[in-house]
Amino acid sequence: MKKDISTREDIQLLVDSFYMQVKEDPTIGYIFNDVAKVDWDKHLPKMYSFWETLLLGKMSFKGNPIQKHMELSKNTEINKVHFDQWLFLWSGTIDAHFEGPIAEEAKTKGKSIAGLMLFKIEQFSSK
Repeated sequence: MKKDISTREDIQLLVDSFYMQVKEDPTIGYIFNDVAKVDWDKHLPKMYSFWETLLLGKMSFKGNPIQKHMELSKNTEINKVHFDQWLFLWSGTIDAHFEGPIAEEAKTKGKSIAGLMLFKIEQFSSK
């Protein structure tokens, strides 16, 4: 039986496993690798803190991810197909490693965040 997400180490496993797939993904990998040119050494610790804050209530994240994604959307199209693939990888990564209420919450929050970001990007792009 898999365990639930309960520690920062669990968050790190989830985030690292997820982004390993993202980097190689033919649908969204180029956005991270070629367009955003993500510095993974800086990005991953931010994502640990982001998800630790959302899922474990540790309040370790500071930042504005929606603004960052809206800025990124100026440089390349980001649409529902991209967010659907992000969610597919996110949920699959969670299911591969964890099960329990916090794991389910991680999937729900991922879906909510993706929906909000897509909405904001579509609003921003239509101006």
